[in-house]
Amino acid sequence: MRRQFLWIGGAIVAAFWLIAYFWSKTYVLSILMTAIYAVGIYNCFQKKHAILRNFPLLGYFRYFFETISPEIQQYFIERETDGKPFPRNQRSAVYRRAKNISDTVAFGTQLEINNRKYEGIKHSIYAKKPSEELPRVWVGGKDCKQPYNASRLNISAMSFGALSNRAQIALNIGAKKGNFYHNTGEGGISPYHLQGGDLCWQIGTGYFGCRDEEGNFNPELFKKYANLPNVKMVEIKISQGAKPGHGGVLPAAKNTPEIAAIRHVKPGTTVLSPQGHTAFSDAKGLLHFVKQLRDLSGGKPVGFKLCIGNTKEFEEICEKMNELDIYPDFITVDGAEGGTGAAPPEFSDGVGMPLEPALIFVNKTLKNYGLRDKLRVIASGKVLTALDILRAIAMGADMCNNARGFMFSLGCIQALRCNTNECPTGVATQNKMLIKGLDVRDKSERVYYFHRNTLHTCNELIAAAGRSSYEEVDASMFMRGDKFERLSDSYFPNDFEKMEG
Repeated sequence: MRRQFLWIGGAIVAAFWLIAYFWSKTYVLSILMTAIYAVGIYNCFQKKHAILRNFPLLGYFRYFFETISPEIQQYFIERETDGKPFPRNQRSAVYRRAKNISDTVAFGTQLEINNRKYEGIKHSIYAKKPSEELPRVWVGGKDCKQPYNASRLNISAMSFGALSNRAQIALNIGAKKGNFYHNTGEGGISPYHLQGGDLCWQIGTGYFGCRDEEGNFNPELFKKYANLPNVKMVEIKISQGAKPGHGGVLPAAKNTPEIAAIRHVKPGTTVLSPQGHTAFSDAKGLLHFVKQLRDLSGGKPVGFKLCIGNTKEFEEICEKMNELDIYPDFITVDGAEGGTGAAPPEFSDGVGMPLEPALIFVNKTLKNYGLRDKLRVIASGKVLTALDILRAIAMGADMCNNARGFMFSLGCIQALRCNTNECPTGVATQNKMLIKGLDVRDKSERVYYFHRNTLHTCNELIAAAGRSSYEEVDASMFMRGDKFERLSDSYFPNDFEKMEG
């Protein structure tokens, strides 16, 4: 192909110049063709891209279509029940609820309800009237001096840096109006988090916002911010579901001087959080750190977030709680299906326990050690719909955190460009031109309505199941498609087995 390009391309360029010699109006076109031919000659001899070396000009089409392949997939190929990590029908439901318009669908379900993966709620013929009051739960154990009355659904951890300033402002204003908390993420408390909404301040392995020059925990800085009236809870991030055992990543393109000042790091550099904490290295150290943060914050609820991996390590933490008489006020269980702005694919796809078995394990283990009534369990990891929330509660959670659903309410289109600083909706970027497209007033209202309408749907589902409160939500409410398959198998005789006998 290269040889053909050189000969045929050279002949075409020569022909254009010959025509231009007799007809001067074609000089511009001849110059353009010469420039294109020159690019092709360069590609013939460069050694970085094999496709361009073999196909000097046609190879560019491959890179172009590769660049827009997510858009082609999303707009022309994807069905309502397709799309990863969230299908179109779920994203559409979030958009409609965030806009406070009808979220009804026509012509019945598109799901394969006889499939093993199908999950539904057993409704009651004695359905009750849905409660109009959105559900709340108190967080705070025996050593907590400032317990917090939290919503059953809250904004999960997303740092300023990963998200834009306008996105954080809209989230916090929406949280204020809806009376639910906004988790800061491990990037520290920025001015954009302080719009009047309640905060859960997350402390990660990098101790951003409360670190010394060496990157270690600074008690005085922590005390300064933890005692802000907006901060209602403090969460120690041990591990994140999307990349457990791997530190957070803030790309250099997103690390502006403003973000660097908030995090106490050098601007313009890629910031990698350590894999583990330096303030503790075992279960005993973790619990003493919980106590230290609770004391420094004036007795506010303090807990930790983790993705379950080695189950014996969690059992050891439970054992040490009873031994030391130190209990966190809450534990956030993050599933391996949780989201992130950036992670190696091996970590996103192959490390950590999914939310469902993790919640079941944590709830059972806490009961075995007599701890379940001493703390709250928060579920995090792809908890998007009302059905997801109730399923998590049935498996042992008291409340739920959600990140990507609130991103959808801000206008996120699942472009999958969070790690490139090129988010087209201005949500997950620090590009000022893209951020300008996000209107804070409009999006904060959508955050509020998404929260309100999702929990209202939770109330409706509970009522449909004949239950009166969230305390009555349990696994007996749910059914799976495999039960339908077994029922069908027991009804239809298997004549082939008789023939084989």
